[in-house]
Amino acid sequence: MKKGIHPEYKDTEVECACGNKFTVRSNHEKVHLEVCNKCHPFYVGDGTITNRKAGNVEKFNRKYGLEKEAK
Repeated sequence: MKKGIHPEYKDTEVECACGNKFTVRSNHEKVHLEVCNKCHPFYVGDGTITNRKAGNVEKFNRKYGLEKEAK
């Protein structure tokens, strides 16, 4: 590695919008997040995995009037 061209790597405090705080290593002073593993619906268990493809096909058929022909 060349000397003098790399940013300083230090402990960084990360703060989420939900109030969760933790420390990581980064070249930034502070990091602010909107969601973290404590408040994201997928990690908390509130999220559901849905089949979006079926919804998109139905939306396409309604948009172009193909719903009547398919039946």
